[in-house]
Amino acid sequence: MPLARPLPAANTPPDGPTAPPDVEIMTIGDELLYGQVIDTNSAFMGQELGKIGLRVRQISSVSDRADEIMAALDQARQRAQVVLITGGLGPTKDDLTKHVLARYFGTELVMHEPTLRHVEQIFQRFQRPMLDVNRQQALVPANCEVLPNAVGTAPGMWFSDQGTIFVSMPGVPFEMKRLMTDHVLPRLQAQFRIAPIEHVVVMTAGMGESFLAQKIADWEDALPANIKLAYLPSFGAVRLRLTGSDDGQPDLRGRMLALLPVLRERIGEYIFAEEETTLEAAIGQLLLAHNLTIGTAESCTGGLVAHRLTNVSGSSAYFRGSIVAYHNDIKQEELGVQAATLAQYGAVSEVTVREMAEGARRRLGVDVAVATSGIAGPTGATDTKEIGTVCLAYADGTQTISREYVLDRGRTLNVEYAAQSVLTLLRQQLAALA
Repeated sequence: MPLARPLPAANTPPDGPTAPPDVEIMTIGDELLYGQVIDTNSAFMGQELGKIGLRVRQISSVSDRADEIMAALDQARQRAQVVLITGGLGPTKDDLTKHVLARYFGTELVMHEPTLRHVEQIFQRFQRPMLDVNRQQALVPANCEVLPNAVGTAPGMWFSDQGTIFVSMPGVPFEMKRLMTDHVLPRLQAQFRIAPIEHVVVMTAGMGESFLAQKIADWEDALPANIKLAYLPSFGAVRLRLTGSDDGQPDLRGRMLALLPVLRERIGEYIFAEEETTLEAAIGQLLLAHNLTIGTAESCTGGLVAHRLTNVSGSSAYFRGSIVAYHNDIKQEELGVQAATLAQYGAVSEVTVREMAEGARRRLGVDVAVATSGIAGPTGATDTKEIGTVCLAYADGTQTISREYVLDRGRTLNVEYAAQSVLTLLRQQLAALA
């Protein structure tokens, strides 16, 4: 175990950019390992570190056991020059992180008076009694630099030890994010003078990752050595991220943007944005640009399409309403689907879903409507329709377009894919409008 050492004097930053340090993220807490809490902290830190040119080499999760935390610290310093730690800084007995850090760095916990005053002010503001365990939040290892936590009681702690930086932060996401933004990211940038990087993002939907890669293979092969392409698939979409590193030439971002026209020629119909945004936000921009209103008629998606469209701030300017017609009676009474259509083709059919979309346009008084109907499963299959069959439609007054897919991925994913697919169809049709 390392012996106690005084903090080294602040390093004088080098004159120019240096090779970026390797970074490891360590999350502490049994709740993470049990799956009771989803680790969103690592995703945030990875994204923010990437923006300043730092790459995370490893993410580790450790239980609330002192010996395992000690071992993880030893292992991390073998892999990385910067170790970012979250979790285990609360006031309860299972919060061991600062006790382990004090032991690891061969020191003791001392009261940090500015933090104590901050904690006292928080309890006074909320008119709550301050217990001794709350007072202990202001105890920190004697040889750390304290990073003030503006939105919580547990401060961050910065250690420099034998060429490795260890930073401990609370596991509460909004507290960690504030500490990263206020202190950690600026200090890392200043200390290492990292060469600037640029990111250009292109959002696509409607084509899988492997098919996209095939379509743009020669374009990707011809990219300059300092510009790399990453395929980042998510639910129903693929984000293409160009990352450019400084090569000493001017206007790196401009040179990256100049690569996009060829990309648009190849896969333009699948590109819904050239920025970090959602499919539904891009649809909202198109509806506003064309001064159109929209409504939805949903069966198998149960209102999910409407939820996604209205999840965009300002959507009241174009979204008028939705009819969730789960039962055939509602399809007939509210949307005007013909009884003969249902009898001949069934609720899950392109004929029915077309009538649903057209009926939604009339009933809701909108310019554009989309509709969904399907067998989400795991029950409901028929002799002619299997589980995961979904039918989608788009209607705008001049045309009605329908699609049928089989998306057997389990009930939840079938519903989500149906919503994503109809939104993709909607965006494609809106983008094609004059």
